[in-house]
Amino acid sequence: MSTAIEVSSPILNRESSNLKEDHSHSEKHSGELLEEGDVEEREKTYDDHDVTEPFPVDSDEPTEEHQLTFRAIYVGCVLGAIVGASNIYLGLKTGFTFGPQLFGAIFGYAILKAFSKALPETGILSLFGGSFGPKENCTVQSAATASGGLGILFVTAVPAMYRLNLLSLDPAKDIGKLIALTACAGFFGVFFVIPLREYFIVHQKLTFPTPAATAYTIRSLHRGRAGAIAARKKSLTLLYTFIAVFIFKVMTGYAPGIIYDWHIGWTLYRLGFTSMIRLENYGWLIEFTPAFFGAGMLSGLNASWSFFGGSVLAWGIISPALVKNGLAFGRPTSKEYPLISYVSMSFSDPTLYTEKPSPRYWLLWPGVMIMLLYSFADVVFTMAPLIKGMGSPALNPKNWFRAHTSINPEDEDQTPLDDRIPTLWWTTGLFFSTVMCCSILATQFNMNVGEAILALILGFVFSFIGVQSTGHTDVNPVSTVAKASQLIFGGISKGAGLTEKPAQALNLVAGVIAAGSAAQAADMTGDLKTGYVLRAKPKNQFIAQLCGSVVAVFLNSGLFILFTKASPCIINPPDDGSCTYGAPSVSAWAAVAVAVTSPKLPIPASSGYTAIALGLFSMFSLFVRNHYIPKKYWIYVPNWNAVGLAFVVPQVYYSIAMAVGSTFNYFWMMRNPASFDMYMFAVAAGMLAGEGLGGVFQALLAVIGIDGLKYGTTVGCPGMLFCG
Repeated sequence: MSTAIEVSSPILNRESSNLKEDHSHSEKHSGELLEEGDVEEREKTYDDHDVTEPFPVDSDEPTEEHQLTFRAIYVGCVLGAIVGASNIYLGLKTGFTFGPQLFGAIFGYAILKAFSKALPETGILSLFGGSFGPKENCTVQSAATASGGLGILFVTAVPAMYRLNLLSLDPAKDIGKLIALTACAGFFGVFFVIPLREYFIVHQKLTFPTPAATAYTIRSLHRGRAGAIAARKKSLTLLYTFIAVFIFKVMTGYAPGIIYDWHIGWTLYRLGFTSMIRLENYGWLIEFTPAFFGAGMLSGLNASWSFFGGSVLAWGIISPALVKNGLAFGRPTSKEYPLISYVSMSFSDPTLYTEKPSPRYWLLWPGVMIMLLYSFADVVFTMAPLIKGMGSPALNPKNWFRAHTSINPEDEDQTPLDDRIPTLWWTTGLFFSTVMCCSILATQFNMNVGEAILALILGFVFSFIGVQSTGHTDVNPVSTVAKASQLIFGGISKGAGLTEKPAQALNLVAGVIAAGSAAQAADMTGDLKTGYVLRAKPKNQFIAQLCGSVVAVFLNSGLFILFTKASPCIINPPDDGSCTYGAPSVSAWAAVAVAVTSPKLPIPASSGYTAIALGLFSMFSLFVRNHYIPKKYWIYVPNWNAVGLAFVVPQVYYSIAMAVGSTFNYFWMMRNPASFDMYMFAVAAGMLAGEGLGGVFQALLAVIGIDGLKYGTTVGCPGMLFCG
């Protein structure tokens, strides 16, 4: 999963890289598929195929005359928009997002295969009719990947700018700025990654687990009758799961304390076990969230249980100890009941939180330090192949601009020249996107040309890290690593003598450009990998990516305004920290911006020392794992990115749901491998997309004024107040 990739990314990807890779192989290896009437047909397998090479040419496969079609781009953009909307919801909840590749591939097949059979090849309806093959299916997922991206900006740095009062009080008034800023990151990332395709995909032969799994899935869906049967089963499972979860999520908005959140501590307190109120105060409740159950299914046991273990450490051990020893403090939230909030987070007076921090603020710094140092250490280990290949002709900038006149028979990339992306296309786009970025950043965000160019260069540098890591492990650490840009621009702002607010604005805007463009580049490279394996035309994929990026720019900007209108606490959190959307990544970005621009670090001493100690220990743990522990035992070594995320996310019920989901998935895989191979991803993706889109619909209901706050019940909610 390459989108998203905030600090959450390792959770959904690090362990899922192996899981998805195994899943993709198991799909290839799937045995006999039963059709109604007990007709069996064995699907062709690809056991001997090297995932780093294109599929061999199939002489029996009909030639696809139309790979780039209106229907493919349209359907792909719609499917990507669904995932993008879900990602804004999920990202604002906990920072988690998931990639649209497989969702777009499977659902795209189901939709366009039906259209190709039902609609004529001529006439008005021919736009959606005609034959449908794997390469056009690749175009669908290309458009979906691009249109479902860029959400990372609106669950990290952009809301942080509002929390620090760096933009208007109403995001709707900044719609032009938001669109312009998103366009800067999105299009620059699409254009500058094109010349790197040859190095990362062809010469370095990076695996890219999820894009490779997408290619295998598309290939299997189009393999005759067996593929059609498998596609129908997967599509229907995905659709039914999506609809069921969507309806469930909408219903939870009207009775949250009954069918969604079980506040066990509050219930026991009401029954006379008064000491149990501490469970409620520290956030230990059960939430029936299909999205994070599905996230646990995709992430695997190691990442999910590391996340849960981090929650136990942070919110079951450290937080109560801090309060008991007077190192952290809570805020009463009720005059009638002993309800206390330990998650208050406000940057209006950082001094207050140095002297009397909440447990959440105290834990924020160890969490950020763990993720930052662990990600940097992980990058160092994965960058070795890149450093060794620095002398490769594919990394020589002179070769990027050199037009190919013929194909070298010994070259591994035998893509016809007419099918490749012309140098003029990406160089022209890169030039105009750079000029556009400099102009927008100068006129709208008061950045000079030098600062704008530096932010773009950092995005280019971070893209190497993101692509390299994604290609090897399916983990894109760009958003965490991009916090280095905050440190760099923190030094620049102090050297320039900027006051606090302009310095914070410079810090976060530069972070948006660096992180956004690098994340977009990693996503697009993975997409090109899918096309390379399927022998699709890169030129067509590039056009689909541009169309999808246009959708993503407007979609994400509009969704952010919708969510902030429905839940203003996203950008204006109350003093007690209570909000439907925890937005932990927003807090992390805002905290770093405040820290690097303040005359004195607003960090409690005990928190700072703990952060350094745990950060160094996480690096030491990674070093020991990589050098002294056999790879088959790595699953037993804690994923410190997951542990660090648990420190930042005060909602422990997410880690509980993920732990349960991963455990369920493990037993499902062991007890019924065939069913697991066929339905696992469809069920998990349906849960994620269903709850995410249900959350979007709930936001619409809140704007209209017919949500649970007006018509819902408070039964089961703490303090007799609505908890939806």
